Amino acid sequence: MKPKTVPSFKEEQLLWNKGLTYIAGVDEVGRGAFAGPLVAAAVILPKDFKINGIKDSKLLTPQKREELSKYIIKNALHYSITEIDVEFINTDGVGKATEKALVDCIEKLDKKYDFVLVDGYKLKSFDDNLQKGIIHGDSTSVSIAAASIIAKVYRDNLMRKLHNKYPQYNFLQNKGYGTKYHREALKKYGLSKIHRTSFNLQKFL
Repeated sequence: MKPKTVPSFKEEQLLWNKGLTYIAGVDEVGRGAFAGPLVAAAVILPKDFKINGIKDSKLLTPQKREELSKYIIKNALHYSITEIDVEFINTDGVGKATEKALVDCIEKLDKKYDFVLVDGYKLKSFDDNLQKGIIHGDSTSVSIAAASIIAKVYRDNLMRKLHNKYPQYNFLQNKGYGTKYHREALKKYGLSKIHRTSFNLQKFL
């Protein structure tokens, strides 16, 4: 169960105290969705960043996420966003897609980081000495929570556009996740080109 905590700079402060300056928080969204891309973001915040109600993106209203995403992007020292398409997920699996998304968004920071805080577990294909995996990191680290917010807003906007192309699945509301409506739509309309066949969705048809 996730801790009911407000994210803080506790983890970042421990690293700042060691003389490190640029701490990146990374997180992904869309891992469990039936359809659409997986998106990851990396964010480096300044030490004097005002938290302003930032927390795990899933605990915020869509309007609040939009507001905070703009605020984070405006005030971050550096940030990056990576999108992994459904074709990669279906070919290589969601595990490899998640690893690739997180590593790619770190690499997009162009070595402007000193250390990386990862939501969940350490990344296998990234320097072990430059990272720390934090379970429920989006509930404890402001940097990770900030990354989760901008990744969520970015992906939600993508799903809104995909809704216009595939309105029968109601991506506007479910964002590609397996809601009751979405599962019933799969029975009625079958799979689209942006559904994840690697998720064995045939059982819903």
